[in-house]
Amino acid sequence: MHLKVEHFEDVHLHAASVHAWDQTYSQISAGLALSSLCQIDGRHFQLFRERINQRLVQQGQAPRDRVCFALPLSLPGTARLQGREADDNSLFILNGGEEFLFHMPQGMDMLSITFDRETFENALDNSPWGGEIRQWLRQPVVRVPEARLARCRERLLFLLDRSIEDIDNAAPGAAEEELERDLIEELTCLLADPGFDRNQRLASSPGSFIVEKCHRMTLSDRLTPPSVIDLCGRLRISRRTVQSSFRAVTQTTPVNYIRCIRLNGVRRELVGTRADDLTIGDAASRWGFFHLSHFAADYQALFGELPSRTRAACGHVRARGAETRAA
Repeated sequence: MHLKVEHFEDVHLHAASVHAWDQTYSQISAGLALSSLCQIDGRHFQLFRERINQRLVQQGQAPRDRVCFALPLSLPGTARLQGREADDNSLFILNGGEEFLFHMPQGMDMLSITFDRETFENALDNSPWGGEIRQWLRQPVVRVPEARLARCRERLLFLLDRSIEDIDNAAPGAAEEELERDLIEELTCLLADPGFDRNQRLASSPGSFIVEKCHRMTLSDRLTPPSVIDLCGRLRISRRTVQSSFRAVTQTTPVNYIRCIRLNGVRRELVGTRADDLTIGDAASRWGFFHLSHFAADYQALFGELPSRTRAACGHVRARGAETRAA
């Protein structure tokens, strides 16, 4: 069982540091990004807590042959996973290999647990609630009873703290097996709670569909990002519908959202490429920014630093206080 604790000033490095997840994070709100990541890896499970001070959109693919759960510890606003709106009484579920798009509000604190699919299925086979629980594994967002979720949060945080202490004390492998059992038991009991609404079916909102289409169009054609008029024409909707959809889902305008996605693309290029291999101007032009002075101003407004500052830091791993321990 391994523990790693890291603090970041870059959401792209944060995203890349979450073990086994193929994903990108794009910062939407303006300002310096500060985040922390605490993750524990066992042979058949992964437990991690991440805290990020900025609004993000996460895109990627869940680890294959896993079943993945996440619950917000603090949700200052609404989130959306796969187009489903979520509040602080929600549980998020992804299946291994599933592509996802997750809009995370500013200042979110999230606890996530993934299990090997076989390990979790074996546990369900031995559970009296296995059949009921399996039906919820196809729902990306489910609402759970508030009081029961509060107890679950408290219990999971206790397990996280206890595991950190066990690793610090170099506890034997039995601690890992106990943690795995406790995590599975806590989640299965949560989903089997008598107060759980068995009839709930949360549908994807039309606004989320519009934002997702725009997001994918922006990534598929970097040089000519879609305009609001493009979206209206392709989706056969009004400008007002586009504007209201983005306000509801992303808390910003479509023009600013598209710009942010492109600026994050440039930042990933700068962080992931040596200065000798890619200039700032070339990275910007790859994402359709051809006026460097305007680009630099927009970049600084979003990330709180000039692209030259990002490039200067590329030779270093921009994580602070990284620490790894094992038991």
